[in-house]
Amino acid sequence: MVEVFKTNISDKVIADALTHELQRLFPGTSVNFDLDDCDRILRVAGHGIIAGNIVDVLSRQGHFCEILD
Repeated sequence: MVEVFKTNISDKVIADALTHELQRLFPGTSVNFDLDDCDRILRVAGHGIIAGNIVDVLSRQGHFCEILD
């Protein structure tokens, strides 16, 4: 399963930190950002991903994040 999110992350250092945090919180997932995309895409791949949890993690850290269909 792959979930795709629109974010407001534009800084590679922040994206790298969030990647590590998400992988720590959700073991067994693959996480990556596409900061060159106009929607600053976040992709999370793995089994049993709950998209709302990903949104909550980024929101609690002050970032915009919404699920893309």
